[in-house]
Amino acid sequence: MADSAVAGSAVDWVWPDPECGDIRTVVREEPVSASPVKVLHVITRFVDGAGGNTLVSVLGLNRVGFEPWIAGAEGGALWARAEAERVATVKLRHMRGPMSPLHDLLAIVELVRLIRRERFTIVHTHSSKAGFVGRVAALLCRVPIVLHTIHGFSWHDYMTPRRRRLYVTLERLVRPYTDAFLAVSPRVAQDAVDIAMADRANTFVVPSAIELDTVPTRPDSLIRDELGIPEDAVVVGTVGRLDLQKAPLDFVRMAAAVQRTRPGARFVVVGEGELMNDTRKEACRLGVDLLLTGYTPEAARIASTFDVYVVSSIYEGVGRAMCEALASGRPVVATAVNGVVDVIEDGVTGLLAQPRDPDGLARKVIWALDHQDDALRMGRAGAERVRTLFHPSLMCALIELHYLRLLGARR
Repeated sequence: MADSAVAGSAVDWVWPDPECGDIRTVVREEPVSASPVKVLHVITRFVDGAGGNTLVSVLGLNRVGFEPWIAGAEGGALWARAEAERVATVKLRHMRGPMSPLHDLLAIVELVRLIRRERFTIVHTHSSKAGFVGRVAALLCRVPIVLHTIHGFSWHDYMTPRRRRLYVTLERLVRPYTDAFLAVSPRVAQDAVDIAMADRANTFVVPSAIELDTVPTRPDSLIRDELGIPEDAVVVGTVGRLDLQKAPLDFVRMAAAVQRTRPGARFVVVGEGELMNDTRKEACRLGVDLLLTGYTPEAARIASTFDVYVVSSIYEGVGRAMCEALASGRPVVATAVNGVVDVIEDGVTGLLAQPRDPDGLARKVIWALDHQDDALRMGRAGAERVRTLFHPSLMCALIELHYLRLLGARR
């Protein structure tokens, strides 16, 4: 097998047991109060990733006992679906991804007005920016119960120390006003507690579910024709935003190294972002046969046809698109970062390489292409893990369990 990657130190948290009696019996058919408990989910950008997780959480919540709302920045791709599902939605004019003191203050004002008008019992925040402004607004309104889901981290080792300290400080400021932290994987929980952005006693692991019904269980035979890829060509691909976190230039450099030994291989990147032009230029410079599809709602269908799915991220919560690729049985080669190593066990459910090492990624990809039977075995093992741990019913039952526990404590 290819050289082993170091997955990191041991963690104190584990994945929840799907067969736990408390989880299996949590959904109630009777209201938990005389009227549904109003829950406000606050998200920064309502797009795939944390946004997709939030939408699945809301759609799976017991509507007899709870009335879920979603508030977030304008322009997200998921608003239309939420509204079609009759979810109450509020688009915040001043919610921004980048740090902006003026807009952040105005977003807090928008949320305070909304919370006071609708009298939410629970505020549940997602992502770093929404996690901060949402919890500040909840504090100002004295909301009884506040939860925060940790999908990942807004800082990383590749930003300046000063900026990193600022982000961590802001997270620590709102920590005391959070009743529960829900981390998307054991290692994410450990990392959050280690840097003191979450308290050990009220941090819990809740897997970030994917909509398994929409993920193909076998390759779609029509995709290659639609993309103009020969039936017998080897395809190596990835799905995700083209930004610093996903390191698309490392994917291109990995592709160049693979292409030297597999000259007929094709490489596909599904997604868009600020580094799209840089990615295209790097592919041209290195002579890589790269197809950039841009954003498409057919991402999972396209990924199901990859011979190897690659994650080149330099940091990651768990990786929603990676889990979808695993659910379709694809062999996965990924960087050993954050929550990825909770899902990818090197040599069992996939292969791991170090971040910022395109040549290391390339060696793992070539190994997977040269050992297809072993790679497919890992893909099947990965599919079994994901389809058990990342089922929507498990995530929604766990979230509801924490809501009921905190409601009971308040009463």
